[in-house]
Amino acid sequence: MIWVAATLIAALAQTARNAAQSGLTARIGTIGATSVRFIFGLPFAALALLCLSAFADLPPIALRALAFTALGAVAQIAATAFMLLTMRGQSFGIATALMKTEPVTLAIIGAVVLAEPLGPARMTAIAMATLGVVLSSGARWSRAGLRPVLTGLVAGALFGLSAVGFRGALLSLPPGGYVVHALTILVLTLALQSAAMLVWLIMVDRAALRGIVAEWRVSLSAGALGAFASLFWFIGFALTPAANVRTLALVEVVFAQIVSGRVFRERTSKRQLAGMALIVAGVGLLLAVATT
Repeated sequence: MIWVAATLIAALAQTARNAAQSGLTARIGTIGATSVRFIFGLPFAALALLCLSAFADLPPIALRALAFTALGAVAQIAATAFMLLTMRGQSFGIATALMKTEPVTLAIIGAVVLAEPLGPARMTAIAMATLGVVLSSGARWSRAGLRPVLTGLVAGALFGLSAVGFRGALLSLPPGGYVVHALTILVLTLALQSAAMLVWLIMVDRAALRGIVAEWRVSLSAGALGAFASLFWFIGFALTPAANVRTLALVEVVFAQIVSGRVFRERTSKRQLAGMALIVAGVGLLLAVATT
């Protein structure tokens, strides 16, 4: 059950990264702020891998592992672009709910691409937790336009595809320790993404690139937290199907609702309570299936 602890750590670290990164968007734009997680995360991941290489042999990267890593890296960048497009054309609640459909598409893609088991109990658990997120989002679906809904669903599917790519890359490595495997694929992923984003910024948005350099202190903290969170996501992917990891991560929604109620005194509706109950029930069923 190491993957459970790794997933919870990753979710908490990602929340901290988002907090550190949120202020950058207003100052350097969405593309610049998004690039920070890759460009400033790479040095920390590379340094960690260098230190680990003194105690463990690094796995060789075959063409299959490289192809899966590239698939995950490109799909994640594309998913982020569609996510930003959805948030621009729709309310935050609707956009968030659409992003969280990822576990459903992830389970289906994983079954097709990686031949991972997709039994009725596991799919029921994923569907319950995902429906719970939709209900707890508080989104007013009557106001949702068709185009933002479609881009949101595409973003969720692409995030799922990226997780399948990372899972496939990890499975393509020869037998070895899951930590060194996760860190190796993470460094390769961040290197590919950083190169792609730097080319884009140099050619299209040099103002954002200058902003990233000017905000290097905040960017460093966001990059460090991002690399830390990604490492634990990858550890989870190395130990269990990616759909299990991303479904368990939906409990983050429950934590956010609890914090908003206790700290910010925000009222929780009956529909949101029902959604949180579905998330907990779905995650509980998933854990029961995963441990049998």
